[in-house]
Amino acid sequence: MPSGIEAPKWDLSSIYVSFDSPEYQRDLKLLTEKIAAFLQLLETPLPTGAGIAATLLTLIRAYEEAGDLNENLSAYAEAIYTADTRDSRALTEINAIEAAALPLGKGAVIFRNRLVEAKDLVLKALDSDAELTSYGFFIRESLEKAAYQMSPELEDLANDLSRSGGDAWGRLQEAISSTVTALWDTASGERKTVIALRDLAHSPDRSVRERAYQAELEAWKSMEIPLAASLNGVKGTALSVDKRRGWKSPLQKSAFQSRLSEKALEALIAAMENSLPLFRRYLKAKASLLGLKACAFYDLFAPVENVTKKWTWSGATEFIIEQFTAFDPDMGAFARKAVSRSWIDALGREGKIGGAYCTDFPLAGLPGETKRGESRILCNFEGSFDSVFTVAHELGHGWHHELIKDLSRFQSAYPMTLAETASIFAETIIFEGALGASSTDGDRIALIEGNLKDCCQVIADILSRFYFERALFERRDKAELSAEELCALMIDAQKATYGDGLDPAQFHPYMWAVKSHYYSPGLAFYNYPYAFGQLFSLGLFARAKKEGPGFSAAYRKILRLTGQASAADVAKSAGFDIEDSAFWQDGIALIAGRAAEFEKLAESWGP
Repeated sequence: MPSGIEAPKWDLSSIYVSFDSPEYQRDLKLLTEKIAAFLQLLETPLPTGAGIAATLLTLIRAYEEAGDLNENLSAYAEAIYTADTRDSRALTEINAIEAAALPLGKGAVIFRNRLVEAKDLVLKALDSDAELTSYGFFIRESLEKAAYQMSPELEDLANDLSRSGGDAWGRLQEAISSTVTALWDTASGERKTVIALRDLAHSPDRSVRERAYQAELEAWKSMEIPLAASLNGVKGTALSVDKRRGWKSPLQKSAFQSRLSEKALEALIAAMENSLPLFRRYLKAKASLLGLKACAFYDLFAPVENVTKKWTWSGATEFIIEQFTAFDPDMGAFARKAVSRSWIDALGREGKIGGAYCTDFPLAGLPGETKRGESRILCNFEGSFDSVFTVAHELGHGWHHELIKDLSRFQSAYPMTLAETASIFAETIIFEGALGASSTDGDRIALIEGNLKDCCQVIADILSRFYFERALFERRDKAELSAEELCALMIDAQKATYGDGLDPAQFHPYMWAVKSHYYSPGLAFYNYPYAFGQLFSLGLFARAKKEGPGFSAAYRKILRLTGQASAADVAKSAGFDIEDSAFWQDGIALIAGRAAEFEKLAESWGP
């Protein structure tokens, strides 16, 4: 981290003081008891008489209590582990929680089977009992899920094997990516982690960017065998289990998890593909500004202006709070609370994973607070405006959770697509605020280029990740892939999206090793939801500009609905039709307008 840029570690004490604290040990024991109680309730089929609604509500509440405990414990252990992957105690506790929670997966299968057994009576009860009606979306979705599950015994076995299979392979990638280093300075022997090397992609000095890029590739190559084994293990596990559950493909399952129809997903991907010429023109204009014939992969994050300003942590968070407050004072107050209560771990250090995430603790909170639930954010703040954006992005997730934490577990569980809408909307607030405050053409061109750079990542680069993962599943279904084959697939995917916008000799063959999203056996294609969030949030922001301050209340309602409706129905509540390709093209058109201004400024500005 650059000198003079302070950044905090988070405080987890309002969740648990430590693994040895009485509260943690109590909840770990209680998790086993709550799951056992849930399973006992499931031993009896649902009644056929008037008591079905009351019985269902009792089952759902027992299910939620066990689920909240599991999430609280798991998120705590994962938070400690991801902040330092060398912490062996954290890994031990993760395994212990997984073992304790294992029967909950079997319980979920039996619960859905019970719903299917009495489907007609269940649906009738939904129409007649007001309290049960509030769980209507969850129950109907559970009935759909029942068509894609094995027997309770096989599901139990699959979940148990995943602990030492797919999940363990994913943790291997986290451990390697957070600790692998490369030699940076021969004279001093200084080494840098790949996380630190990737941060140097923002350097205004091209020689530094290129040197960091080459060092990063060498670091990934030194670990390509275990990482390739890890990725093969994760995707092999997913393919085997998904087939047994009856999914036609991992993409079909992903769309279901995202609450997207196939028609909506096809419309989104088509819009992304149609936008590629726009992003290639942007990259060529950027190359011209940088005095280059073509951008290399390591130029993607290069500043086009010699921006020497480094944001301090306090300066960055105050700016975010100010912009959030202008949109919604309560959103600004939430961000201030997150900062003042040390909910953010922003200090980059060896052992800490790269990237950023926001996690929720449904049972956390200070004494006396009536609404339980807190968030925590992990990031690696390094003083660039991009890292300010990252903090805003994760605080957007946190605000989403803050708005729904009074809802029950199954009324607030939202999909990836709608999760990314909240975070990218928060980014958009920051961008528009910074653009409005810009005073010179130099400031404006730097801000617009920064926004286009982010859009390029969320649409063009995300599309390359989508292509790569789709091809990976097709190939992995037949055989394991070597590191060399994985690199070739990644280069092909990048060529298909970036095209002549980048120097074809300088792509990034090891992006499959970089991105942890590939390494979850239960969550494939965690890429296109970012594009969904980008374009959906642009539509929301356009409406916000039109409606003015009153839109913040409508925005809250939209976020509160995200756990209780499909993506299409949430969009309809905002006046959008996501199955119509015109909706997605409208979002692309907004980006195209910014790109046209950038190209015009670039032409007059010169290298």
